[in-house]
Amino acid sequence: MILNAADFIYRPAPEVARARRVLIKPAAGYPLPYPVTTSRETLAAIIRGIRRVSDADIVILEGTPEGESARNVARILGYDFPRVLILDVKDCVLVEVENPLTKPFALPNYWVPNVVLSCDYLISVAPFKIVNGQGFLTVANLLGLLPATKYSEDVPRTRGLLPRLGLHNVIADLYFTLPFDLGIVDARMKFVCDSDPTKGTIEEYGKIFVGEPSEVDQEAAAAVDVEAEYVRLISIAKAEMEAQSKA
Repeated sequence: MILNAADFIYRPAPEVARARRVLIKPAAGYPLPYPVTTSRETLAAIIRGIRRVSDADIVILEGTPEGESARNVARILGYDFPRVLILDVKDCVLVEVENPLTKPFALPNYWVPNVVLSCDYLISVAPFKIVNGQGFLTVANLLGLLPATKYSEDVPRTRGLLPRLGLHNVIADLYFTLPFDLGIVDARMKFVCDSDPTKGTIEEYGKIFVGEPSEVDQEAAAAVDVEAEYVRLISIAKAEMEAQSKA
């Protein structure tokens, strides 16, 4: 679903009204404004939508690439919403979750914050970011949930274990290991960058994409004629799983 950003109103699915705890994963790994990170405006609209139908606990969860305080970053970005709990991945209890794919793209298990598993509805909200010609959107945003203590190998994540495994492979694994319910691409602006995710060119775009995470990422990438390699891998794995279920 593609909506005009100027009049974006988040209308929650029925599952939100029944949820006891809703988790929102923004892209907030750097103390830099939108579109490097998720805009406060879009987060506020999502929180208002949840509050219209539910008194559920709302949790914003984020980690930072090099172990800085995610709470401090959130404060700088203005994520000061009432009755919303902000948690840092590095402060959470970690649990090892099995990758359900019989043929994982990267790893058979992933360490993730236990709070993810205790939430009833999961939303990933990502800027409209094109990195090296590839869409890095709501499913790619889940990389921020992987704790640096487990995956950085004592160096920044950009030079650690995950790139050696292939970031698109890891992202595709996370789609199945941490099945988020909703993806929202914050496409008020389009941000195009190379290897440095904090520097790039910015264009007005004026849209919000809302839907199932892999589908919304595919739709947003196609809208500007780029690919998201992890979406292709997810499609391959879905086809294999469907074939196995019919066998």
